[in-house]
Amino acid sequence: MKTYQEWLSLRDELVSQDRLPHMAYINGAYVPAVNGETFDCINPTDESLLAKVASCDEDDVNVAVEAAKNAFKSGVWSTMAPGKRKRILQKWADLLEAHEDELALIDTLDMGKSINEMVNIDVPDSIDALRWSAECIDKLYGEIAPTDPKNLALITREPLGVVATITPWNYPLMMVMWKISSALAAGNCVVLKPSEKSPLSALRIAQLATQAGLPDGVFNVLPGFGHTAGKALALHMDVTTLAFTGSSRVAGLLMQYAGQSNMKRVWLEAGGKSPCIVFSDCKDIEAAAEGAASAIFTNQGEVCIACSRLYVHDSIKDEFMAALLRAAKTYQPGDPLNPDTKMGPMVDKAQLETVTRYIQSAKEEGANLLLGGEPDYQEGNGFFAKPTIFDQANNGMTFVQEEIFGPVLAVQTYETEEEAIALANDSQYGLGAAIWTADLSRAHRVSRLLESGMVWVNTWGDGDTTVPFGGVKASGNGRDKSWHALEKYTEVKYTCIRL
Repeated sequence: MKTYQEWLSLRDELVSQDRLPHMAYINGAYVPAVNGETFDCINPTDESLLAKVASCDEDDVNVAVEAAKNAFKSGVWSTMAPGKRKRILQKWADLLEAHEDELALIDTLDMGKSINEMVNIDVPDSIDALRWSAECIDKLYGEIAPTDPKNLALITREPLGVVATITPWNYPLMMVMWKISSALAAGNCVVLKPSEKSPLSALRIAQLATQAGLPDGVFNVLPGFGHTAGKALALHMDVTTLAFTGSSRVAGLLMQYAGQSNMKRVWLEAGGKSPCIVFSDCKDIEAAAEGAASAIFTNQGEVCIACSRLYVHDSIKDEFMAALLRAAKTYQPGDPLNPDTKMGPMVDKAQLETVTRYIQSAKEEGANLLLGGEPDYQEGNGFFAKPTIFDQANNGMTFVQEEIFGPVLAVQTYETEEEAIALANDSQYGLGAAIWTADLSRAHRVSRLLESGMVWVNTWGDGDTTVPFGGVKASGNGRDKSWHALEKYTEVKYTCIRL
């Protein structure tokens, strides 16, 4: 890990030499938006201007989708020998690794992520996702059905065509790679719209993809806004599949747009309000408290699986809360380029204001503030929020039910296992959940009863590329990572041959 001063020097070099990508990437080249418009990309740490980024809209979407469609129909990628496709993606992963410090720095500058997390989590996980998907390419076998012996019944999986992906701002590089690696491995061509709040790393890796040998038109990146570029992608008649990570509200709109156009497949990883349950038989209170703190304050709470609802058994509340407060105080906001910093700024002023509103709402509804509170914002000094904990919360409070996407934790107590499960399931969301218990039978029993796509027992957030990621209820319907991600980017075809 580089020192704080070394990261600052790399930052100055990257910014001063105008090396940050800022144009759309279509058909193997950087191009300005058709309309010539741009939007400001702001460093949330000091509110300085990083770049003026191309603001793509429907015209750019049409150009990019046409490029992707032509590339797909030409077979330059979709019918390429699986082994050769694999080698290109592997070379791309090697290039990402060769530029890992640059990619880590870009995301830290762009959205305020801790450089420590970027170097140790986001960049390695992104590279691993690409390598894992690449390895799957020549291992996707078809089937022969046990049917009438007069027929040969072949079952194959085929690429879908043009896949549009819309990714969030909180894990810019990693969320992009989770989606596009599987889509590309399956033989599709991709048009990506990264969030306008953190588009830079997506634009950089597109150029590296071309250097790795990915044919022109196979991977295109359109920076722009959801109501223009995102909507145009969702309505486009030549887009066969749309994969999205973001809010449940936008996910619902995308489903409507799909129905209004060509009934394209829509895979959604949407909002979350994950519960964390600590049972009275928890043997390691310190570890559970540190896990609960990490589950809400990691990445400034800008995490879809953040456990923002904490349910602690009444008999251990005092001991647990003392440990939780000790753990929470280690998450003090600071410059994310300092490797010792565990919490950087919120992504922008609008998100900081959202966090402030929910803190004020919690106070008004009667929750008891134990730590943190409203941010002390001063213009030009960055969008920093405080790690904030409320107890005496209840499920009827607004900040307990709605996704905040910030470092705000609501704490409640319970008396019985049944009550804890009911409280945890009392949410429109169902993305993740964590439980802390020493009872193996309870761990199995409760995890089955929790209405969640993922459950962590005595940990939080663990899971490499081999396991699926996704939720239920208003948290969506798709899965990223693992073999299950490849399923959503392929079509099952049955071919009957009379013998």
